[in-house]
Amino acid sequence: MTSVSRVTSKFQATIPLPVRTTLGIKQGDVLAFEIENGLVRLTRANPRDIAFAQAVEGTLCEWDSTADDEAYRGL
Repeated sequence: MTSVSRVTSKFQATIPLPVRTTLGIKQGDVLAFEIENGLVRLTRANPRDIAFAQAVEGTLCEWDSTADDEAYRGL
């Protein structure tokens, strides 16, 4: 089964009902996006995923500058 959704100007998209049902997504849930070889896997994040993201959050700003944006723009 394939479901589609349109991306808004704010880069938001509605998660189609079949996907929400399959993943058991409810309002307020946190989602995890795993990217590998050009494919994205969407899952409902579990507490361990959230804890990991919070633990590394402070280290992820290292590459967040205007110079970095310019250097990596074409990738």
